[in-house]
Amino acid sequence: MEKFYITTPIYYPSGKFHIGTAYTTVVADTIKKYKRLRGYDTYLLTGSDEHGQKIETVAKKSNMTPQDYVDYMAEMAQKLWKNMEIEYDDFIRTTQTRHQKVVQQIFEKFINNRRYL
Repeated sequence: MEKFYITTPIYYPSGKFHIGTAYTTVVADTIKKYKRLRGYDTYLLTGSDEHGQKIETVAKKSNMTPQDYVDYMAEMAQKLWKNMEIEYDDFIRTTQTRHQKVVQQIFEKFINNRRYL
């Protein structure tokens, strides 16, 4: 079976998700569903980029730690996608250990092969 992978942008949760966020997610989900109907083995990735000064600023204004804030936003995103019947296969968060390990491995490979110049 032929494979088809698709991803949304990895959203930056410094504020409420909006129509643009919903639009790109609906488009990716629709393409995934179409490809699945055509016989492909499909996989849809979405998630959030949870680093940056803006996250810290918004968290402080909300009287939350940055981690508590992004945890809340990730939960809200996943509830929204469920309400919209978005069928993603994985929700990746840049604060997750599994994400950090992969990024570290990539950078180590670049450094070891002097690919950063």
